[in-house]
Amino acid sequence: MLLDQFRIGPYLNFTYLVAEEEGGQGVVIDPSFGIDPVLSAIDERRVKVRYILNTHSHPDHVAGNQDVRDRTGAKVVAHRVAPLHQDVSVDDGDGFAAGGLKFQVAHTPGHTKDSVLYLFEGNVATGDTLFVGECGRTDLPGSDPSEMYDSLLRRVVALDDALVVLPGHDYGPTPTSTIGREKRENYTLQPRTREEFLRFLKE
Repeated sequence: MLLDQFRIGPYLNFTYLVAEEEGGQGVVIDPSFGIDPVLSAIDERRVKVRYILNTHSHPDHVAGNQDVRDRTGAKVVAHRVAPLHQDVSVDDGDGFAAGGLKFQVAHTPGHTKDSVLYLFEGNVATGDTLFVGECGRTDLPGSDPSEMYDSLLRRVVALDDALVVLPGHDYGPTPTSTIGREKRENYTLQPRTREEFLRFLKE
């Protein structure tokens, strides 16, 4: 499998190019501002991009959607409530494939109502739900701290420890991690009651 991580744009965003292999079918995850390096890699690696996967609808995660669509004809995939153009609307538990690559969707509201994770081939693209050592903000319009509790302390902690975490921003000490490492080291994933978690977020 081909998996390229690009740190682009003014907000340390990570955009991912994933494909079966060079010349194979693939996807782009969260095309951010400054998408040109990703477009160049698509051309150089001859990737047939079938889908653009948006983990949520904030501008820094969708800014490059149209450029990738124009270059590749790929279809935009997003949660069904996401306020953006989507060719394929998904919800929790849905699955789809790009060639031999299989993807599964987990709905994880909290940072936004439309936040999702994409699980594929031993990896999980977490967008702004989970960073390395941190979680996404819950004080923005459309955020919900109580939903973030469910997403982190019920959904994320139940994932396989071996999954490689592909975050939406380069905010941590390393560009990737694993679910197991985050469960051990990420202070936002430590066991708390809902009330404790809500107080913790306000601290």
